Amino acid sequence: MTKLRVHEYAKQINKTSKEVIDQLTKLEVNVTNHMSTLEGDAVSKLDSVYKKTTTTSTQKPASQGNNVTQGTRPQSTGYQGNKPQGTRPQGSGYQGNKPQGDRPGYQGNKPQGDRPQGSGYQGNRPQGQGTGYQGNKPQGDRPQGSGYQGNKPQGDRPQGSGYQGNKPQGDRPQGGGYQGNRPQGSSSQANRPQTTGPKPPVGQSRGVTSTSTPSRDKQKPVTTTSGEGRKQEQGAQTKEKNFGPNRAPGSSFRPGGGGNHRPGTGNRAGGRNKGKQNRQPVAPPVPKKEKELPEKITFYESLSVGELAKKLGREPSEIIKKLFLLGVMATINQELDKDAIELICTDYGVEVEEEIRVDISDLEGYFEAEQEVQGVQKERPPVVTIMGHVDHGKTTLLDSIRHTKVTAGEAGGITQHIGAYQVVENGKKITFLDTPGHAAFTTMRARGAKVTDITILVVAADDGVMPQTVEAINHAKAAEVPIIVAVNKMDKQGANPERVMQELTEHGLVSEEWGGETIFAPISALKGDGIDNLLEMILLVSEVAELKADSSRRAIGTVIEAQLDKGRGSVATLLIQDGTLKVGDPIVVGHTYGRVRAMVNDLGRRVKEAGPSTPVEITGLNDVPQAGDRFVVFADEKTARQVGESRASTAIQAQRSEKTRVTLDNLFDQMKQGEMKELNLIVKADVQGAVEAMAASLMKLEVAGVNVRIIHTGAGAITESDISLAAASNAIVIGFNVRPDINAKRAAEAEGVDIRLHRIIYKVIEEIEAAMTGLLDPEFQEKIIGQAEVRETFKVTKIGTIAGSYVIEGKIARDSGVRVIRDSIVVFEGELDSLKRFKDDAKEVAKGYECGITVKNYHDVKEGDIIESFVMEEIKRK
Repeated sequence: MTKLRVHEYAKQINKTSKEVIDQLTKLEVNVTNHMSTLEGDAVSKLDSVYKKTTTTSTQKPASQGNNVTQGTRPQSTGYQGNKPQGTRPQGSGYQGNKPQGDRPGYQGNKPQGDRPQGSGYQGNRPQGQGTGYQGNKPQGDRPQGSGYQGNKPQGDRPQGSGYQGNKPQGDRPQGGGYQGNRPQGSSSQANRPQTTGPKPPVGQSRGVTSTSTPSRDKQKPVTTTSGEGRKQEQGAQTKEKNFGPNRAPGSSFRPGGGGNHRPGTGNRAGGRNKGKQNRQPVAPPVPKKEKELPEKITFYESLSVGELAKKLGREPSEIIKKLFLLGVMATINQELDKDAIELICTDYGVEVEEEIRVDISDLEGYFEAEQEVQGVQKERPPVVTIMGHVDHGKTTLLDSIRHTKVTAGEAGGITQHIGAYQVVENGKKITFLDTPGHAAFTTMRARGAKVTDITILVVAADDGVMPQTVEAINHAKAAEVPIIVAVNKMDKQGANPERVMQELTEHGLVSEEWGGETIFAPISALKGDGIDNLLEMILLVSEVAELKADSSRRAIGTVIEAQLDKGRGSVATLLIQDGTLKVGDPIVVGHTYGRVRAMVNDLGRRVKEAGPSTPVEITGLNDVPQAGDRFVVFADEKTARQVGESRASTAIQAQRSEKTRVTLDNLFDQMKQGEMKELNLIVKADVQGAVEAMAASLMKLEVAGVNVRIIHTGAGAITESDISLAAASNAIVIGFNVRPDINAKRAAEAEGVDIRLHRIIYKVIEEIEAAMTGLLDPEFQEKIIGQAEVRETFKVTKIGTIAGSYVIEGKIARDSGVRVIRDSIVVFEGELDSLKRFKDDAKEVAKGYECGITVKNYHDVKEGDIIESFVMEEIKRK
């Protein structure tokens, strides 16, 4: 049984706590105050005392005429404590703390309307038509009975009155137990049949009373009597609260109350702001339909968690959870790599495919990708490059082949630009590229070798192999193209083809006559001898190489030459390497773009289209491209414009970011004479960070007419190899916080290499800039006068560390500056504090003698350190 406190029990029987405590004292139950707990035997003793009065009350005969029994139902049980009862009619009884019937929610402190009121003891009982628990509610204007209404003992009271302490009254269903703070209309008396009947007339009481054993929070006293003189009609507000929103006022039937299974009339459910009895059942939540998983997803490089979730049709939180289980902590915006994407998709059973995109703005990559596409391959003409030493007859040979005079149009008879021409031999076309042989055109020769299929190496029979001849051989070998040697000027006296063959053998070109694989063709370009044989050799090599191309695709190729023409604008000579170029095609050439407006072949005739291995001259570009640029034809002009503008902006940014390379190697006099156009520097420092800082500062120098170039940087001492590099490149060595070793010094003196040693960066910059601009004034130059090696150290109180040293070079002077060098790194620079020879102060100590040295403000001298003595001499710049 649940334990009760004294004040709770007193409230149930409508007694004061003091009365209950007094009664317990009589029963010899020890309690101290109203908060004391009552055990089971104490409650039983109290019940036995107060039960007598309740039993007497319930056994009185039913009152005649004033009590109306509602329906036929078994009597409800309710606790009715032992209370002294007066003479009262049937239907009255103790009914403590019992909320009645189905009625609306709590209505605290609500004034009551006018209604008749029966007399009887009604301690602190709110009156009115059933509106739920109504606390200590002031009573409205209504006639009062003659009985004392307060906390007083009961006396004789008229019929219809009963002891009803703290019991909220009102229209309520019959029966019903103690209902505390629970929905109205439900009773602890489950499965009790209930009938509904007409509402009793005004003034009548309901005389059904029952008794039961007390039970806290379960079954409480239940009585269905109502006081006499109760009005049937209340104000509008009272009616609404009594009958509820779904029941019309004045209805003659009341809803059933009490048990859990008792029916009632009307749609009103009792309770304090609780749900209705006839509430519709709440539908279960409909599970969210998930999208079907795709069979395959594609991605490029990576996907974020949110993007992957969207592709899979799942919530990002679900993807994050899976990643967490895989040991990957990720957020919705975090990028996932290929492996993580494949793991997640494999878990879902989805196929993954990575996209491979070609950056169309990268013409080199696009060019290579287009070349890999295989179409209908047809034989194409070979592209032949004529290379050789200057004035060995390259252009004359080409002129002889074309039967035109091209040489006359060249300045001084030397080819200035690449010329592209096409000839027909035995019904087959051959495209020739003529490259300059002068030393200044190395890049042009290299460019010609890249686009060629066969190289003709022209060698004069009377001159033999020359420097540009060797260079041409190297270009051809680098391009991996076959070489045909044309021994020219065979008609001249002194021609010696055997000598040419002998010299070329040294470069890996062995004649077929001598058992090699290189074809040698003796010719005379001036007289035209041997030309047909040379062309046949070209066609033979071409057939062996099986040169093919797809003429049905969009054209790709290389720029041979470009120029700005007064009347036609930008003119570019193109060599089509694959596909067919047509008039009107949108084209991107290097960082320029446009549409092919007109196309002219090598004979100066206009053509509408040109196939593979054909050189053409086009107009219609927005700017002049660079020789050697790739060109690609696009499907539409919009794409071509976007790619061209993107490449142009990239080229401009790259040009702006280029910085003049500056190095200290040239003096102002040499620059003034024009002999010095480039200044080479070798930068060495103690740490890599200082090297980078020095290099960055020197790169910012800008002097008109001088190109500064840093040819070598490094961290550590200046070594003999640095001096050798400086001597070979005519460079100046700059040392920052480092010193040259003995061998490096000797090598620098022997080679005449200038070494500049500094400890402050801006001094280096100022010196170099002044040297380049010729503004160097007479200045002090450092002169090293001697070095001493520390062989022992002595620590003396109040003096510091004394370095026992041995002079290994020059002399150590008392008034000179000193540097402490450790592993070729300058660790300190300052002044001598003292210099002693034995116990005497010395002005200087020569080579081969020992001495004691203390350095001012530095006491971390260690064995093996080098103490370098130097003086500053004022010199004039030459």
